[in-house]
Amino acid sequence: MSGIAGFYHPEKDFMKGEEASHRQLRLFQRQLRGRGPDDSGTYLSAHCGLAHTRLAALPPAHGKKSAADRREHQPAFLRRGDLSCALVMDGELYNKKELEQEFSAAPDGLDCPGDAMVMLAGSLALGADFIKKVNGVFAAAVYDRQNNTLLLFRDRLGVKPLFFTFLEEEFLFASEIKALLSYPGVTARLDRDGLNEVFALGPARTPGKAVFQGIWEVRPGHFLRISPEGVKDLTYWQLESLPHEDSEGETVEKTAFLIQDAVRRQLKPEYPVCAFLSGGVDSSLVSALCANELKKQNRRLTTFSFEFQDSEKYFRPSSYQPSLDAPFVQKMVRFLDSDHHVLTCTSRDQFDALAASAEAHGLPCMADVDSSMLFFCRQVGSRCRAALTGECADEIFGGYPWFHRPERFRARTFPWSPDMDARKVLLKDSFVKELDMDGYAKKAYEASREEVPLLKDETELQSERRILSYLNLRWFMQTLLNRMDRDAAAGCLTARVPFADFRIVEYLWNVPWEIKAKGGTVKALLREAGRGLLPDEILFRRKSPYPKTYDAGYEAMLADALRRMLEDSSSPILPFLDREKAEKFLLSPADYGRPWYGQLMAAPQMMAYILQLNHWLKTYHVTIL
Repeated sequence: MSGIAGFYHPEKDFMKGEEASHRQLRLFQRQLRGRGPDDSGTYLSAHCGLAHTRLAALPPAHGKKSAADRREHQPAFLRRGDLSCALVMDGELYNKKELEQEFSAAPDGLDCPGDAMVMLAGSLALGADFIKKVNGVFAAAVYDRQNNTLLLFRDRLGVKPLFFTFLEEEFLFASEIKALLSYPGVTARLDRDGLNEVFALGPARTPGKAVFQGIWEVRPGHFLRISPEGVKDLTYWQLESLPHEDSEGETVEKTAFLIQDAVRRQLKPEYPVCAFLSGGVDSSLVSALCANELKKQNRRLTTFSFEFQDSEKYFRPSSYQPSLDAPFVQKMVRFLDSDHHVLTCTSRDQFDALAASAEAHGLPCMADVDSSMLFFCRQVGSRCRAALTGECADEIFGGYPWFHRPERFRARTFPWSPDMDARKVLLKDSFVKELDMDGYAKKAYEASREEVPLLKDETELQSERRILSYLNLRWFMQTLLNRMDRDAAAGCLTARVPFADFRIVEYLWNVPWEIKAKGGTVKALLREAGRGLLPDEILFRRKSPYPKTYDAGYEAMLADALRRMLEDSSSPILPFLDREKAEKFLLSPADYGRPWYGQLMAAPQMMAYILQLNHWLKTYHVTIL
């Protein structure tokens, strides 16, 4: 886990104001310290400045760094012939050994270069095309001093964040928006589109948009080339639709191999690692593969599960959350013989972390689904610096209810947010009319549909399923990846997501639904790929999403906070809220069965989202245009 930031101008000489330039780079580092508290470095030349902060794989002992951590110090520098380049990177390479062999990336007697040096050596050898060879998660900036060119890369699925903005001809980039806002002249402004992003689409957001006016995010699978000729946005990876020619048996075998290989590559046995274990098929399969690999080294896997205090007392089964996780977790712990730790979150813990989770994102996020995850990540991060998770399996294998209900994915709207009326329940009618929330969401949805590479001769149903898969990858999965990255960073933790390996995504993109969900079984392909690795009662357990609290006391905390917010005339969100609607809403019983985003966000979560929005507007001094 790292934080990166920098500035570039094709003509301005930053060395003429060297002291001020270094001061700004140090300010970037302070803003990004949450992503990397253990190490930092800067680079400054005439036209470019780079800043880096890093979370060490092992906490520094008595101020000393391990040899592995010294290898990973950044910025990385490399000279080959007439070329001289500097690089800052957030992320990890999962095919480092292959790349190192191909590009002879060990200069100056360095026998075992770090990921950044391998990335830099490949860039010097092949230029931007090198990125096509990389398997990993990354946001990286490479400055070529001789050619006065800056390249920004983002991984194929957007696991790592990378934001940017302009000040006339000056170009700025950073892992977090708050770092950009620390630069003189960059301000937090929200126009009509930005308001629609948070009220009509949030916590999702349009790919490439960063909500604030004039601030963008490098899109997954893209890179930017910034030079005296201007800025070019280029695509280096996109999904390709092809006929699936493997038999069902071959499909299961190849899927199993890809998952197992992804987990092996992300274990990085030279460093301690743990796994999140919910007792569901996704995290259980990842944990089982981790445990098997570690046993070969005579090591025992450490696992963590998450619960809410008194969950057995308050739990209410529903179609979205049919059972508690705890009994299934214990079965997996016995099966794995893992060193297991149960982490418990109280309603107060969850409530108190709402503001911190909004600040960790720099944008509105998934309310208490984020705040509780941040709380748990802090507990895990105090004991281990890297964790493997089961995130993204539902998006690529079709695990959500909307994959299985034609009326949801044929509704010509985002299936995780079908009820726009729920989003308007607290807003002024005049504000809703001015925004045209329905129109904005429909335009975003239709634009994404147009991007989908459909396969010739597919049936209408097959095309609709492909469109649904694309929407989940580009929108819903991105929201969950953002949650995992930001909350992990706030907890001094690197969260790895094996199911987001681009090779798995590419392969499953073309696998027919009849194999993915054979016999109507949810995630049938994943379950078949996991046969022999898990007990059947876990392998075929019905999906139960990320847990939430059913404690009425938590809802009361939210209601009290919302009332205080309504009474506070300085609350920046007040111009958008209808007080009469809000008071009526607070008197009505919570509807736990009708989520308004995904599967988890019902009435209490919506209150939490409004509170986060208000805190975000206040903390970042957002100007409404």
